[in-house]
Amino acid sequence: MARVLRVSGPLDFAAIRAEAGVPDEFPADVLAEADRVAADPPLPDRDASDLPLVTIDPAGARDLDQAVHLARTAGGYRVSYAIADVGAFVPLGSAIDAEARRRGQTVYSPDGRTPLHPPQLSEGAASLLPGQLRPAALWTIDLDAEGEVTAVDLRRARVRSRAQLDYESVGADVPVELELLPEIGRLLQARARDRGAIELGTPSQEVEPGPDGGWTIAFRGQSDVEGWNAQISLLTGRCAARLMLDGGVGVLRTLPPADPGSVDTLRRLAPGLGVDWPDGAGPGDVIAGLDPSRPRHAAFLDAAASLLRGAAYTAFDGPPPAQPGHGGVGAPYAHVTAPLRRLVDRFGTEVCLALAAGEQPSAELRAALPELPGLMAASDRRTRDVERAVIDLVEATVLAGRVGEVFDAVVLDADEKRSTVLLTELAVEARCDGRLTPGERVRVRLVTADPATRTVRFAAAED
Repeated sequence: MARVLRVSGPLDFAAIRAEAGVPDEFPADVLAEADRVAADPPLPDRDASDLPLVTIDPAGARDLDQAVHLARTAGGYRVSYAIADVGAFVPLGSAIDAEARRRGQTVYSPDGRTPLHPPQLSEGAASLLPGQLRPAALWTIDLDAEGEVTAVDLRRARVRSRAQLDYESVGADVPVELELLPEIGRLLQARARDRGAIELGTPSQEVEPGPDGGWTIAFRGQSDVEGWNAQISLLTGRCAARLMLDGGVGVLRTLPPADPGSVDTLRRLAPGLGVDWPDGAGPGDVIAGLDPSRPRHAAFLDAAASLLRGAAYTAFDGPPPAQPGHGGVGAPYAHVTAPLRRLVDRFGTEVCLALAAGEQPSAELRAALPELPGLMAASDRRTRDVERAVIDLVEATVLAGRVGEVFDAVVLDADEKRSTVLLTELAVEARCDGRLTPGERVRVRLVTADPATRTVRFAAAED
C-alpha cells in the first residue's frame, strides 16, 4: 500500500482556514501583553535545572511542550516529565487568556500553523527549547518493575532541556538520554492492554511541502518511538485524572467503553478479513497484533474505529462524573501535557498543581472549568474541518485530469449504497458508489475530481 501523491504549484490553504473560521492574526493588545511577559519570564524558586531532560518532537518543531528524563530505581523506574508552564505566562482574565479561549488549540496546515498563543510565547519564552532556563510543571512518577504507578509528585520548577531530539533520528539510533524509553514504553503498552485499552495505530494522511514547491500527501503510521513516547504522555494524563478524581475537581477527557454490540459486530467481521480473534481476547489485544500495511487488516482497523466514538471533555466540581473513564486508554485520563497547543491542558495543569500541593484550585479557576468542554468541542470541529478539507483539496487537484481512469483499490467499509475505498498506488481514500465488501480488492473508476468543491468520487468498475 505505497501511497505518495504529489501536487505541483500553489494551493489556497488560507481560504480553507478562513472558511472554517480559524482565527488569523493576534490582536494588538494580546501581542503587547505577550511581549511584556516574554521579556521577563517568571521562574519558580525550585531549581531542577540539573535534571538532564530532553525533548522529542517532529523535526523542526519550536512549540516544545514536554521534556523527559528516564531513570532506573531500586524498585523500577522514575519518569521525570517537565511540561511547559503556560499558566505562569497567561493569568486568568488576561488578554492572552481570552484570545486562547477563542482559539482553543493550534491548527496545523501544510503551509504553517495557526498557534494557540503568540509565537513569542509558544515558540519562544514558554517553549522548552534546549539550553534555556524555563518554568515548568515537573511531574515525578515512580513505577514498579511491572510499570505500575507507585508514587506521584508534581510541583513548579525551573528546568533546562539538554537537547532537542526528533522522532526520525531517535528511531535510527536511540540516544543515551532515552535508552530506557523502549523498555518503559513497552511495559506501559503491556499494562494498557491489561486494562483493555484500544489503540488503533491506523496510518493517517498527511500533506507536507514537496521538493518542487508543490505538496506531497502520504499515509504515515506511528513509529515505535512515537508510540513509546506517547505512553509517557498517557501515563501523565492518567496520574492527572487520579489527582482530579481524588480532589473532587477537574476536567477529564472521557470516552465511553466500547459498546458490546459494536464489539460483537467487529468480532463477526474478523474471519472474513483474515483476522484471528482468540477466545477470551479483548479488541485491544486483537488490534495490537495487526499490521496496518496489510489491506484486510487496514479494513478491520477502519471498522474498529466504531469502538472509539463519543470522546468528550467532562468538567466536574464535587462528585465525580458518572462515566469518568476513557475507553481508548482503559482508565480515567486528562489532557495536561500539551498546554502550548491545547487550551484545556493549561487549566488541567493548574488544577493538578493546586491539588498536589494539598490546596483547592482558586474560585476563578473552578469557575472557568464548565466552559472548557464547549470551547474544546468547537475547536476540535474546526480543526477536523481544516484537516479534511486540505486532504480533499490535494486529492481532487491531483486527480482532476484523470476522470474516467480505473484504479486498483481496497474496500475499507461499506453500507447498502456506498463504500469507502483506499487506492493501492496513491494516497487517496474516497467514497465509492456501489455495495462492496470490506477488505476486498476491487477496481474502481474515477467519476468526479473537482478541486472547486474538493470532491472525489469513484464507482465500481465493470469487469
